[in-house]
Amino acid sequence: MVRRIAIAFLILMVGSVGVLYAQGKSTVSLNHVALSVKNVGTSAEFYKSVLGLEEITNRTKNPERRWLSLGDGKELHLISGVPGNVTTTKAVHLGLTCSNFESFVKTLEKNKVTYSDWPGAVNTISTRADGVKQVYFQDPDGYWIEVNNVSAQ
Repeated sequence: MVRRIAIAFLILMVGSVGVLYAQGKSTVSLNHVALSVKNVGTSAEFYKSVLGLEEITNRTKNPERRWLSLGDGKELHLISGVPGNVTTTKAVHLGLTCSNFESFVKTLEKNKVTYSDWPGAVNTISTRADGVKQVYFQDPDGYWIEVNNVSAQ
């Protein structure tokens, strides 16, 4: 089960990023990723059962939002409000690392989550040139998720 998760959400941020402002240095780091979803209950259950994320206190107290821990103080915020279907490509994805890749793939299969390699071969694991194993799948709203066996170096 995914316990400690390293997160990279392409286009938004990749881990911690140092940014130089005109007035001086400031360090920017990832705090949370927010996804607009059709049904917060369905999405929260998916992320809890498939990824093993723990639900944390939603400090906004808005019942249309659910917050989950990504570990190391990072959060996933699920926000109700998608008016239509999400359309995105696999290149825009939430990237996660797990400590026991084979066990994670079995969790996907147990939950009947279809996964693929990068080209799209169903229920196939990608192995990059550097030996990193990866699978790609979509959440209930169509957002792409990658889970691999080591954090990016």
